[in-house]
Amino acid sequence: MSQITEQIHSSQIGDILENALRGIRPTKSDILRLLRSDDVHLMGMVAGNLTQKRFGKKASFVNNIILNYTNVCVTDCKFCAFYRSPGDAESYTLSLDQIETRVKTAWDMFAIRQVLIQGGHNPNLGIEYYEDAFRMIRTKFPQVGVHGLSASEIDMISRIEKTSTKEVLSRLKDAGLQSVPGAGAEILVDSVKDVISPKKISSADWIRIMDEAHSIGLPASATMMYGHVESHEDVAEHFDKIIKLQEKTRGFMAFIPWNFEPNNTLMQKENLVTYGVGGMQLLKMIAMSRIIFDGLINHVQSSWLTNGVGMAQIAMQYGADDFGGTLIGEEVVSCTGARSTELTGQKIIDAIHQIGYAAEERDNFYNLVKMH
Repeated sequence: MSQITEQIHSSQIGDILENALRGIRPTKSDILRLLRSDDVHLMGMVAGNLTQKRFGKKASFVNNIILNYTNVCVTDCKFCAFYRSPGDAESYTLSLDQIETRVKTAWDMFAIRQVLIQGGHNPNLGIEYYEDAFRMIRTKFPQVGVHGLSASEIDMISRIEKTSTKEVLSRLKDAGLQSVPGAGAEILVDSVKDVISPKKISSADWIRIMDEAHSIGLPASATMMYGHVESHEDVAEHFDKIIKLQEKTRGFMAFIPWNFEPNNTLMQKENLVTYGVGGMQLLKMIAMSRIIFDGLINHVQSSWLTNGVGMAQIAMQYGADDFGGTLIGEEVVSCTGARSTELTGQKIIDAIHQIGYAAEERDNFYNLVKMH
């Protein structure tokens, strides 16, 4: 620690980092100073120290699949290469039998503990489609957690059903939904959303739907997609909104920062973003996430999907404690051509062991399944 202390004393962000080590959370202006600083290595040393104090030298992961149940979408987000318009020759929607087959295969082969269910904003799917799918999974595969539907998908269902988002959440919970992924947040600033996803829900609606989920006992993840048209001020605002909601509800289990991949997207075609931001920015966002959320949101996830296993290993030493999931069957990021590889639990265990950490297999709620 003495070496870290000396470096902190001579750093322009030293006061923020010293406070973090003492358990004092950065203010919004502190967050802006961190964003403007290039002292990523020092942030990482402090964030790594906070993480090891909380978790020791271990990293968790979940054996899961992503069920991209439909690519039909009317939201036309400029950062997405996955969606197809209704009636497109490449559009699809999985039947209940197809969903059951995928879950059964994954359970039989990998003993998965979670199904991450996400798709397009499909105007042809009423709430019964989701209720039937969730009920089937929870009945036939009781050890598999249902982690499903972004806030914007919930909003879409509520508009189709002409009912409130809270009613949709309540019905889905009764059918077997257990937690809500953080997708659809992107950057929680409407001037950014107006550029990258003008037809998607507003920042206030995302926060409201997450608040509603937490209020009825549905925990969630919070995410941030960075590296496109956002400013430092926008990122600070995003962090601030997540902090305020978490202080109110304590409903977020994990925070997941991930970088935008422009390949095959409208944003690339329109020259809004020509290339991704790369590994150093990932490490900075991971370190900042730990420093900002330490003691408030327990888990910070390293994103191997867009950055590769090697970067995810480094991220574990920069403040992440969770490797994420195996993500078998993932189709959304794959459409950008940026997908690293399809991982198995064993590959993640090996990657964790390579950095000298113990590997903790977890369930949907971050409970221990077994140590490896």
